Amino acid sequence: MRRWRYRETVLALCTLAFFATMAGRLVISPVVPMILEEFAVSNSVVGVALTGMWMAYFAAQFPSGILADRFSERPVILVAVGGTAIASAFLALAPLFGLFVIGTILLGGVAGLHYSVATTLLTRTYDEIGTAIGVHNSGGPAAGLIAPPIAAWVGVQYGWRPAVAIGAAMAIPVFVLFAWRIRPTEPRRPDQPMAERLELEPLVELLLRPQIAFPICLAIAAAFVWQATASFLPTFLVEHRGQSTELAGTVFAGYFVIQATTQVGVGAISDRYGRDFATAGCMVLAAAGFGVLIAVPGTVAILVAVVLVGTGLGWGAALLPRFMDVLSEAERGAGFGLIRSVYGFIGALGSVITGLLADLFGWGVAFGVLAALLAVVFVALLINWALSLGY
Repeated sequence: MRRWRYRETVLALCTLAFFATMAGRLVISPVVPMILEEFAVSNSVVGVALTGMWMAYFAAQFPSGILADRFSERPVILVAVGGTAIASAFLALAPLFGLFVIGTILLGGVAGLHYSVATTLLTRTYDEIGTAIGVHNSGGPAAGLIAPPIAAWVGVQYGWRPAVAIGAAMAIPVFVLFAWRIRPTEPRRPDQPMAERLELEPLVELLLRPQIAFPICLAIAAAFVWQATASFLPTFLVEHRGQSTELAGTVFAGYFVIQATTQVGVGAISDRYGRDFATAGCMVLAAAGFGVLIAVPGTVAILVAVVLVGTGLGWGAALLPRFMDVLSEAERGAGFGLIRSVYGFIGALGSVITGLLADLFGWGVAFGVLAALLAVVFVALLINWALSLGY
């Protein structure tokens, strides 16, 4: 029997940390209808709050990489998990919608310190980074499996505030475990002034490299869809398909179950058969799933759609290693953080735009736009392959 190795401890606890930072954000979605009712606001206004959260999440990716290069990965991840606990508690206590918005932005900002730094730590630990990133990415869907159904049940029984506070309850034990079991690592650039890392010219040069600029554009569209789905899938099920809050929360969890179980496979396929092949397959599956979700009635259709969308929106395990493949080891910390900030910050508009489209044209049109964006990504990958553009 093979012995447990320290690198597996790193992978397990990075995955748990991702679980905690994701759970703090995902417990909000199942109780959005209750938040709408208490604060008397529209879908688009709540979409603004959620977009602010996701924008703050992705805006933190670049500075998190710089901080990790200066101070090492461990303290940055600890701040991310501990900050998630504090921000979740603040959000649950917010008496006014303005403070609720501030709380969501704070939550996104601290949670955003984790992902890029943990990914960099894993690239220092593993050779098969697609598989490792796939395992790590499964922490997000695992949070979606556990947190939304609990939040939906707690919300129905006790109100949305205790439901949102679940994020703090989940983050605290992960913080303790990570602090206890993960060893400090040597920072990559401990003596370099942080101001040098913020010089505009090298940042623009990195982003304009064709092999980085092209997948950033793809990631913007895919992240737009992911953010919208994470923000509004339960609301779509309640308002468009007439499901109960509890059932919508369970279906939402099922979506993340599928993502958790397929992330590793998507990453392994990308390692074996190529990043573009795996990414294109994800786009086809998710677009088809949205089509079923919008147009096909019945419970069976919902189940089929959840499988397709859940698998397809696990695209990160295929597309994100593409960036690591073309970044040098010295660039991976801040460089990957910068890339995540750019595509994620723009992609976070998925929440507010989808909420606005739903208010103006209905949920069918709003989710139809998501399917169309995935189709655009697939066509772009197909053209890149057919014309041998090499992007």
